[in-house]
Amino acid sequence: MSAAVSILPSQQLAALNDAYRKAVSRRRLRTLLSVVACAVVLFVAAIGAEVNVSTFVAKIGNFFSYFDRIFTLDSGVRVWRDVGEWFWGWDKWLKLLGETVLISYVGTIVGALLAFGLNFLAAENTAPLRWLRFVVKRFMEFCRTVPDIVFALIFVIAFGLGPMAGVLAIAIHCVGALGKLYGEIVENIDMKPVEGIRSTGASWIDCMRFAVLPQVSAGFASYTLLRFEINVRGASVMGFVGAGGIGQELVVAVRKFYYSDVSAILLMIIVTVFVIDIGTGWLRGRLFGKETRS
Repeated sequence: MSAAVSILPSQQLAALNDAYRKAVSRRRLRTLLSVVACAVVLFVAAIGAEVNVSTFVAKIGNFFSYFDRIFTLDSGVRVWRDVGEWFWGWDKWLKLLGETVLISYVGTIVGALLAFGLNFLAAENTAPLRWLRFVVKRFMEFCRTVPDIVFALIFVIAFGLGPMAGVLAIAIHCVGALGKLYGEIVENIDMKPVEGIRSTGASWIDCMRFAVLPQVSAGFASYTLLRFEINVRGASVMGFVGAGGIGQELVVAVRKFYYSDVSAILLMIIVTVFVIDIGTGWLRGRLFGKETRS
């Protein structure tokens, strides 16, 4: 069956085409003005931040020359020609790297448990009291706003050098970061199961346990695994302030210009992060299905 196609009069069609061209022209003009405004803001911000393009161009060679030095042994040969000399301290570095992973693991678990308990008090649809929600949200904002390395420095001063400062720093930062992510997951749940359980006279804790938790547990676990991977990188840097782990050895190598040691330690950190990324991806796939893998 053929369908009839109505053809507008040429005068009306011309008016529609003219209106369309004007709309497209206005949209292009707005886009152009937005790009120009962003460029102006970027230029002003660069001036305020004292970003000097000429300095960047003039000294970019120092960046590449440093990489040239860290891949050269004291004997003058490339590191990959004498792997034994390159990784001369592999046993000590591997032990410190294991300490870094453990710092991240313990800090992530402690922070995740605290964030798990607090996020239900901070989510808009589950918080029992408005003032309590305000206090908890501000506390979590404080935890994630202060950099974890600053927390590590404070705890090093308080408790002395060692892994304990790193664990506490990562745990506190995790409370803010994971608490925010957990809360956003909770705020997007289906509230009908919550209302159904609440109508039976169940307590607030029972509602969280039987109506909210089954909906959010997969997301909580996935974000926790991702945060663990991020914290391994963070724990590697915390050694710069004496919070334990491989970072302490790395900062010594940087300060004393042990160039080949810097590249060896960095390579070990990178490989460790790769292995953790692959492992957490596999674990997420096993727990929640292949669709959750990144």
